Amino acid sequence: MAEPLLRIAHLTKKFGDVTVVDDLSLEIMPGECLGVIGPNGAGKTTTIRVCLGLSAPDAGTIEAFGLPLPEQVREAKKRIGVVTQFDSLDPDFTCAENLRVYGAYFGLSRATLDERVPKLLAFAALQAKANAKPGELSGGMKRRLSLGRALVNDPDLLLLDEPTTGLDPQARHLMWERLGTLLQQGKSILLTTHFMDEAERLCDRLLVLDHGRKIAEGTPRGLIAEHLESDVVEVYGEGSTRSAEAHGHFAQRVETSGETVFFYLREPKPLLDALAADQGIRYLHRPANLEDLFLKMTGRQIRDNA
Repeated sequence: MAEPLLRIAHLTKKFGDVTVVDDLSLEIMPGECLGVIGPNGAGKTTTIRVCLGLSAPDAGTIEAFGLPLPEQVREAKKRIGVVTQFDSLDPDFTCAENLRVYGAYFGLSRATLDERVPKLLAFAALQAKANAKPGELSGGMKRRLSLGRALVNDPDLLLLDEPTTGLDPQARHLMWERLGTLLQQGKSILLTTHFMDEAERLCDRLLVLDHGRKIAEGTPRGLIAEHLESDVVEVYGEGSTRSAEAHGHFAQRVETSGETVFFYLREPKPLLDALAADQGIRYLHRPANLEDLFLKMTGRQIRDNA
């Protein structure tokens, strides 16, 4: 049986009196995409930083490719590609130069880079921008260049920290297509994201973190089936509060957010019949999704901490 490429056991990281990562354990298998979702401050980025040796753990163990981290992090990084949450491209270099300089850090030869850089530019759909500098690129182009740069050493494992944040829908879908291609090639991915459709589309398994602790783990559809009712009816606008009071008995759960009332239920027909007879009520019926899971497990309260 295949061994995990990355294994984290009982990882704990504190900053002062605040525990940012709390007894976290996870494994990533070859060819797998593991998604990590959670609110701001849940410990997602800190976990990646500890894996890369950028922050020392307070407790627990980490192994990548059988190597202990952070003790042998330099050796492990030869097989790891990273896309950070924020742009770290060199603004003084062109797209091609960004790839070449980064490849040189891994000791890649000129001949290897001559072969690899054009392929990476093509993968990132940036052939026409080879001589452009990052300041001339759109946000989507910069993220694709960052992904191409992360692949310069042909890594087995990619650590992607919110790689599509700030992108418009077209750029995000192109990134999803590129990440899907990498998974088809057998790469393994650790993906943190705030986009639930991204997590459901790309991830084989998900971890839900909150306050540094793992509170759920499983496949996207398995987690939805385990923790949620099958159907959601959203009633919104004028009359939504009255509707909650009149029809709440049809649902297993009712939640209100602003002017929208969410009915969570397993048999939607009685509620839909009642709403259809209620003139002026605006509503939407849909299956439960990962966003519903996220909100149920971590709450609807806005969190501003990073």
